[in-house]
Amino acid sequence: MDAALTKPRQAAETRNTIYRKGTPVKTFTPKPADLTHDWYIVDATDVVLGRLASQVANLLRGKNKPTYAPHADLGDFVIVINADKIALTGNKMGKELYVHSGRPGGLRRDSYAELLEKNPERIIKAAVKGMLPKNRLAKVQLDRLRVFRGAEHPHAGQQPKTFEIAQISQQAK
Repeated sequence: MDAALTKPRQAAETRNTIYRKGTPVKTFTPKPADLTHDWYIVDATDVVLGRLASQVANLLRGKNKPTYAPHADLGDFVIVINADKIALTGNKMGKELYVHSGRPGGLRRDSYAELLEKNPERIIKAAVKGMLPKNRLAKVQLDRLRVFRGAEHPHAGQQPKTFEIAQISQQAK
């Protein structure tokens, strides 16, 4: 009878345990009370697209927090302003951005030069989406990204903190 009582207790104790090379390693899982979604504002003026996208993806995933866990949703809200002033390096002005709607004949192709004039938000969203993991959590994290063409945004009520990207484009210097 004692063996039957101790077996469920052992299962409960080892629920978050991973074994690496025979030794148990505890998996950290943040509690729902620990989850806070802060607001950050990023100015994209003269910042290279890839550097901006990687920093924004880290904020959306929550990798800047000490309680980061890859399976938990710890990310913050990110507002990107001045999307039309982003720096594109190399030959990106001649390249094209492809998006497929999932329907037959739904392939859409636009050049970066054309998108920079008409819809620069789409360039940044596509770059950040490519740097997020390819799973269900990525859609939730990408929904927290807000991109605006100019310097004005409607999220002043959330009191976003400014996030500085120190390295700007070499062409802008």
